[in-house]
Amino acid sequence: MTRTGAGPSARLYLRPMFHPHLKIGVLGGGQLGKMLCQAAADWHLHLAVLDPTPDAPASHLCSEFVVGDFRDYDAVLAFGQKADLLTVEIEQVNVQALYELERMGKVVHPAPCALEIIQDKGRQKIFYAENNIPTAAFELFDDDEALLQAVRSGRWRLPLVQKTRTAGYDGRGVAVLRTPEDLQTKRLYGPCLAEEYLPLRAEVAVIAARNAADEVTVFSPVEMDFHPEANLVEMLLCPARLSPFEAAEAEALAERVIRAFDLCGLLAVEMFLTEDGRLLVNEVAPRPHNSGHHTIEAAATSQFQQHLRAICGLPLGDTSMRLPAAMLNVLGAPEHRGPAHYEGVEALLAEPGVYLHLYGKQTTAPFRKMGHITVTALTLDEVVAKARRVRDIVRVVSRPA
Repeated sequence: MTRTGAGPSARLYLRPMFHPHLKIGVLGGGQLGKMLCQAAADWHLHLAVLDPTPDAPASHLCSEFVVGDFRDYDAVLAFGQKADLLTVEIEQVNVQALYELERMGKVVHPAPCALEIIQDKGRQKIFYAENNIPTAAFELFDDDEALLQAVRSGRWRLPLVQKTRTAGYDGRGVAVLRTPEDLQTKRLYGPCLAEEYLPLRAEVAVIAARNAADEVTVFSPVEMDFHPEANLVEMLLCPARLSPFEAAEAEALAERVIRAFDLCGLLAVEMFLTEDGRLLVNEVAPRPHNSGHHTIEAAATSQFQQHLRAICGLPLGDTSMRLPAAMLNVLGAPEHRGPAHYEGVEALLAEPGVYLHLYGKQTTAPFRKMGHITVTALTLDEVVAKARRVRDIVRVVSRPA
């Protein structure tokens, strides 16, 4: 779905940046960086990647790889000075260096002012409240002891959701506190927020894209199932099992959010659908996202190509779905830690309509994202049945190198 508007922001760079010598700097070289490099190869784009891990997944596919900490001011500043355009595949980057690069005339997408808000879940929630974006009721706390006192005084009642304000990802930094015992055993330490615990019908995500001409597209909503122990996405389905009205409402909400942030690039908008039918924004990610991996095989344009189109000021691609799809995360086995070994690959690849993506991480750990599987079929029912059949075929274990 595509919409266009007036494009009010003076920050947006209206001249398309696609040219043979364009050098795009990417902060982060994980699996998202790897898949971004794969998409860039189709157009022979020069992607330079900064990552602290010498054998990061993107290191063998990018045009240039620099070993350095994307959280370090000097490393980001030096790296960015050699690029025409900067983007991120992880939020935990040094924003102050990006502000300085922007002052020096470098194009930075997402803009540092949006990225700085998104890095802090507390500031995200305030942003939603100030912009009339629906979200669950919340309160910010200086530390976990202040939250504990709020519960003991009766100002907050259990159950509730506690989130650390920074550095949470892949299920980390979120705790559901249901009982007084949970307050002692599951409570997260440091600055945090409390969020209303709501009965949910579904958790959904919509990936939106916006370019410098203020063109916005959204991918079809996906429905997310979470691993009960690891608290990260285990399987997603597209299209989500929503009514046409709910799907349209989710897409419109994602468009509202990306416009509110005045952001160029991708924005993954995670939402709660409550049992009483409300759609509430949970949190966002300003980059390609786990909830969009299925678009490589199942959509007319992948999320990775769409991100490149958006940050380069190019026309956005068609987001229509070719086929219903499921995405399964390939996680490290709970009891294994060490050099990675993959079991069941041959059996999986014998299945029609099943696509395996391994990220190339050298070591596995319990519930570490090691790859993903996309499953396609003619109907969503067929997708669900096939995904359930193949989900446990591949197992990531540790064996001596």
